[in-house]
Amino acid sequence: MTGNAPASAAPSNWNAPNIITGARIIATPFFLWMLLADGGADGPWRWASAVFFVLAIATDAWDGHIARSRGLITDLGKLLDPIADKFLTGAALVGLSILAELPWWVTILILVREIGITVHRLLVAHDVVLAAAWAGKLKTVAQSVAITLALLPLAAVVGPAAPVVVWVNIITMAIAFVLTMYSGIDYVVGYLRARRSAQ
Repeated sequence: MTGNAPASAAPSNWNAPNIITGARIIATPFFLWMLLADGGADGPWRWASAVFFVLAIATDAWDGHIARSRGLITDLGKLLDPIADKFLTGAALVGLSILAELPWWVTILILVREIGITVHRLLVAHDVVLAAAWAGKLKTVAQSVAITLALLPLAAVVGPAAPVVVWVNIITMAIAFVLTMYSGIDYVVGYLRARRSAQ
């Protein structure tokens, strides 16, 4: 029997990782509503928003593992995953700024960096491919920790130790901000170097 063996079919866009990612995007407005529902009071909706954020971060890692381990990586998934991440992070930062718990300039600078580099990465992907840098990975972890701590109303729980919680939140958010800005600069420098090497 002659002839070439048929190429393996590309994975469907309607796979579990993409559905999980899509669900995160659709549910993010509800997360923002939970955060703002009681006007910043440390009630059940505030706790619910914090739990949602943690679960969303966990499912981000989970659906990525499923996609890689089962060969379900698709172009749609590559597009949706960073959008879902930035949408969730952006909603949390905007919500904290609306509640006057985070300066607007911090939120704006982080969003400009995140959206700008995400769009740029998508636009130049066919010309220059940059491997994920350690600064970007560390930035993601720092943002996740800082936002989680900011969302959790721990100051109301610890009582007399509330000032300590406030300072922990300030320090972790400052670290996340610095890493976000640094990783943005590192990305631009890496892109310019890769572009020069490709010429």
